[in-house]
Amino acid sequence: MPEPNHLREFWSAARASAAQGELLKLTLSKPAHGQTDLPRNRYARLVDIKGRTMLQITHRYADREEVKNHPINEGLGRLENTLGDEFYNADLFTTTEQLSLIMSRKGNTRLLRQQSAHPRPRPDVSLPRLKDLIVANDHNREKHRDIPADRPYLQDLGITSAKGEVLRDGKKKYKQINKFVEIIAALLREHPLKAGAHIVDMGSGSGYLTFALYDHLVNTLNLDVKITGVELRPKLVEKCEQIASKNGFRHLNFVEGYIDDFKPDKIDMLIALHACDTATDDALYKGIVAKAEIMVVAPCCQKQVRRDMVIPDDLKPLLGHGILLERQAAMLTDGLRALLLEAEGYKTKLFEFIPLEHTAKNVMITAIKGRKRPKAMEEFRALRKCFGVKKHYLRRLIKGKKVEGL
Repeated sequence: MPEPNHLREFWSAARASAAQGELLKLTLSKPAHGQTDLPRNRYARLVDIKGRTMLQITHRYADREEVKNHPINEGLGRLENTLGDEFYNADLFTTTEQLSLIMSRKGNTRLLRQQSAHPRPRPDVSLPRLKDLIVANDHNREKHRDIPADRPYLQDLGITSAKGEVLRDGKKKYKQINKFVEIIAALLREHPLKAGAHIVDMGSGSGYLTFALYDHLVNTLNLDVKITGVELRPKLVEKCEQIASKNGFRHLNFVEGYIDDFKPDKIDMLIALHACDTATDDALYKGIVAKAEIMVVAPCCQKQVRRDMVIPDDLKPLLGHGILLERQAAMLTDGLRALLLEAEGYKTKLFEFIPLEHTAKNVMITAIKGRKRPKAMEEFRALRKCFGVKKHYLRRLIKGKKVEGL
């Protein structure tokens, strides 16, 4: 874990400088390894918006910048939440000093504090109002979460206590819930769904992600959607139906069955998290046939390609180790899936969903309906040939679809 005193000192200084109107710039940099969807850095400064002092955060990507304005305390909370998860360095520049917080991926921290030789002028903003800051110490200040811990269904799912406090055994799930709804909300900003959209969660399990997604989309973002969780185990379906009814989630329901057997009128967004081996391919195929606008999968247990792989001679010194071969097989499986989706007209991203310390099943593939990429199939064939993969389950399903004219 990061050194708490360093974190407290850094964020206390950030809030104090904002309260005094002396915060010039706060940046987060060094994005987490493998998080290709993250901006290169985040840059924050104080600005006046219609007579109110706000924290303006600029998200700098390789090809664009996105600017968002937040109440100061909320904005600082959002930045704090991402430090150590998404970014590992933070720099604070005030009128009188500079603080640099440097974190390793193992959680070790260094805090450097340097006084400015010459005080710099304050930014041209009015002093923030106290209620905009709510300066509190780190022991009693709650982090901003899209899904507050006091939601009743979280208690029903065993994640929180009756007091709305996250249980020790529920902390990993609670973090995963908030990361998940953040990812889905970002996808919907990029590619909004039409009113009345149908979202299907294939293999919804105990439903904690499904409930959180419904709550956030319907109750927080006020979107007109319905969600169906498909789950094979009847006891889980019955439990989730009871919780949905108890919480008044009228457009959330759960049905029993296999992915193959579920035949809704339409699927606008398809979700399949941790569907084992070729069950992920079955889900992706279901989405392709339904012409889903968005698909989100987190594969696991990628065995089908592994059984068919032939290690290239020049890679045998590397892949002769079992654990590296397993990882290569998983990467190859998901890389081939992404290429097939691109050949079918989807824009894809692969990234780390949850850090490895929380779960080994941490790769997520997102696909948004767009244009076909003609070279994708050529790249698919070349990659398959390189590793001697004679068949790929999703490719076989897609070829069958075209033959059958579905």
